[in-house]
Amino acid sequence: MSARRMTPKRKRLWLLVGSLAVLGVAATLVLTALNDNIVFFYSPTQVAEKKITPDRRFRLGGLVEAGSVQKNGQETRFVVTDTQKTVAVTYRGILPDLFREGQGVVAEGSLGPDGVFVAREVLAKHDENYMPPEVAKAIKDAGQWKDKPK
Repeated sequence: MSARRMTPKRKRLWLLVGSLAVLGVAATLVLTALNDNIVFFYSPTQVAEKKITPDRRFRLGGLVEAGSVQKNGQETRFVVTDTQKTVAVTYRGILPDLFREGQGVVAEGSLGPDGVFVAREVLAKHDENYMPPEVAKAIKDAGQWKDKPK
């Protein structure tokens, strides 16, 4: 019995199948790596509606509620609101210079088991026009939007 010879057509077919397999594995690895780095943005209302698990990292955006900031050494506690719902936040570290009550803020972190958002990073608004679109919409819907005087 003679060994079957591989024709050029069959060689190209195997090369194509092998290339597609390698491409599939590479795409899977890239998507898996990106999935670990994706951080979603939520307003306080969305946090309440979505029932986010405590271990999931995300960004929380809204306004710092007036009268809610409490500092204790390096730890700061405050409340973020979108005028409909609120989320308590705790942060350990130095806050940005622009951080203050009534201003827009985006905090990155995760919910603790007690429902308090534990922030790893806090970003304050950087100019008069900045506000996350979801928060701006919620404030407009609540009738609390104040247009900038011209």
